Amino acid sequence: MNINTLTLTRPDDWHVHLRDGEMLAAVLPDTARQFARAIVMPNLKPPVRTTDDARAYRTRILAALPAGSVFEPLMTLYLTDQTTSTEIRAAHASGVVYAVKYYPAGATTHSELGLTDLAHAYPVFSVMQELGMPLLIHGEVTDPTVDIFDREAVFIERHLIPLMRDFPALKIVLEHITTQQAVDCVRHAPKNLAATITPHHLLYNRNALFQGGIRPHYYCLPILKRERHRLALLAAATSGNPKFFLGTDSAPHRQHDKQSTCGCAGMYSAHAAMELYAEAFDSVDALPSLEGFASHFGADFYGLPRNTASMTLIREPHTIPADITVGTDKIIPMCAGETIAWKIQG
Repeated sequence: MNINTLTLTRPDDWHVHLRDGEMLAAVLPDTARQFARAIVMPNLKPPVRTTDDARAYRTRILAALPAGSVFEPLMTLYLTDQTTSTEIRAAHASGVVYAVKYYPAGATTHSELGLTDLAHAYPVFSVMQELGMPLLIHGEVTDPTVDIFDREAVFIERHLIPLMRDFPALKIVLEHITTQQAVDCVRHAPKNLAATITPHHLLYNRNALFQGGIRPHYYCLPILKRERHRLALLAAATSGNPKFFLGTDSAPHRQHDKQSTCGCAGMYSAHAAMELYAEAFDSVDALPSLEGFASHFGADFYGLPRNTASMTLIREPHTIPADITVGTDKIIPMCAGETIAWKIQG
């Protein structure tokens, strides 16, 4: 199948890190240029823990939008051991908070205040199940005895399956999945479990971390996995199964924070997110499946209307910038300096 032009409903990003302050101003235009809406992660420092925090962060995002942008930030709360059912009800009633994010304490960037035990949040989960409010899960254990490449699979067995048993109607998104085990779990679970998939986990396996030396800009959490897992993700994303949809997990860090003695986890993909997804889908001759994955399935799961505007991708090779300026520093974007085949028209 030789497709050179692809027009699709304007997509949404169901998992993105926009950061704050100077970084927010630098990266927000990339997301707003491509996506009509985005689920915005709450792991700022300090995190977005209350409805008032979410409102204030949303105001800062809207103030940072380039003139003429049509973009809606969908806010989330950061779940802690102190989150109350009253706060969840207030968030749901606010009209600006669309989900609650569970980070296991210590699992990833700015997760220090995350939940220490799922049982602590059972009263909150009960209210969320009642309200139909999605729980977004960073699905990794933090047990130091578990190999980093196994943390997602172990989380599913130890925590996700019991959670679904105890709250059978709770809407859950297992975010940025990376393994065959996650694909199988989501595929065979009831319809209230869905998953997001990133462009980097579709395009790379763990060899990318070590080509020619240690490559810190390919370090993310959950970490890249074996090729068989990448192929399982690609098959799921292109399958047309509505339980799998787009979530970039675009996570900008300054160059010196990535290239340090303890480099930060995260890959910045928002600069070319839809082009990179097109690369992945094109690699298995599945471009017609991109619209459902990018533009329909996430909105349907969240109970939101599909967008009415459109976007066109064209097959036109172009080179990704080597870096992106943030104040006096830089971000090194995904595929920096490389030529990719697809480009957004206009």
